[in-house]
Amino acid sequence: MRPLVGKRILDLSRLLPGPFTTLVLADLGATVDKFEDLGSGDYLRHLMPAGFDLLNRGKRGALLDLKHPAGRVAFERLLGSYDVLFEQFRPGVLERLGLGHDVLRTKYPRLIICALTGYGQTGDLMHRAGHDINYLARAGLLGSTGPEDRAPQPPGFQLADVSGGMWCVIAILAALAERDRTGEGRVLDISMTDGLLGFATATLASALTGASLARGTESLTGGIAAYNTYLSKDGHPFALGALEPKFWLSFCSAAGLEPRMEALIPGPHQVELKALVAQAIAQKTRDEWIAIQAKADCCLEPVVLPRDLRDDSFIKSRDLFFELPSARGPLPQYRTPVTPRDAEFTPPPKAGEHTRLVFQEAGFSENEIDELLRSGAVRQGE
Repeated sequence: MRPLVGKRILDLSRLLPGPFTTLVLADLGATVDKFEDLGSGDYLRHLMPAGFDLLNRGKRGALLDLKHPAGRVAFERLLGSYDVLFEQFRPGVLERLGLGHDVLRTKYPRLIICALTGYGQTGDLMHRAGHDINYLARAGLLGSTGPEDRAPQPPGFQLADVSGGMWCVIAILAALAERDRTGEGRVLDISMTDGLLGFATATLASALTGASLARGTESLTGGIAAYNTYLSKDGHPFALGALEPKFWLSFCSAAGLEPRMEALIPGPHQVELKALVAQAIAQKTRDEWIAIQAKADCCLEPVVLPRDLRDDSFIKSRDLFFELPSARGPLPQYRTPVTPRDAEFTPPPKAGEHTRLVFQEAGFSENEIDELLRSGAVRQGE
């Protein structure tokens, strides 16, 4: 499934959110040209090289200085050969360079511009800097995480970044379909904070009706014994998700507990029930509980630690990791749900590796490319 074969994406993003977007688009068949500045480029190359490798397979790399007059002119000309401009600057950055959304859309009416930001192109916080934890905080998600008597704890994953990237993919696919019908592109304003609200549906449903409980006491935020984490006899963490009565009854039968149905309802009684469940799970080892769950079907699963994920039997059965040959040796990669299994991917590009090729395909002559190189507006890889 590679529906975007023939579509071209000019990517001005870095770090995690934008590169995740264009990773998915590249997996779906789009030609993704990753443009980096001539200074530090994509910070992830230096901060987390393995992360850069995971996010940038199948892309081409070019170096371009948008602050250089010749670079801006070349960039504007380049855009005529692309379907989508993907950018992750704060609002106003491109405008200050004379490359605002309205200017570019006027010149290229079919161009789709996807602008991914933390707080959106409008609103009180549009110009404010932020990271994943800030967006989680402003969207109400962080405020529902952890016990009430402590400050909310940062999660062990980047939900705003990755979900923001997923919303971009959805919006770009929809805009491409609309353009096929109307011939017109559009500007897509994707805010990572906006994209988080859907993940807060359970807590919002209570909060918007005035029935919300204290943090850490709702059913899905650690407030009930049937939906919580526990340790086995040998200290391995387990996640119990027996929300429905049939699963709770099945767990209680397997654990030798009295099936008290008030376990499914938040309240002060949960303190005692959590202690009972914790004591029951602590009676058996990790392997014993895995064997029990295989028969009981009670929504009890071992917590797979990051260091063990690649060798986990389920992950292996789904073939979710693979290796990509490169000049530096095999590069570990992960699959998204839409990564084709029958496609061959190129390794992540070196900075500027494809600068000349990208400009050639956009119609620049060899002399024009050489002049841009001499001027310092663009650069080739080492």
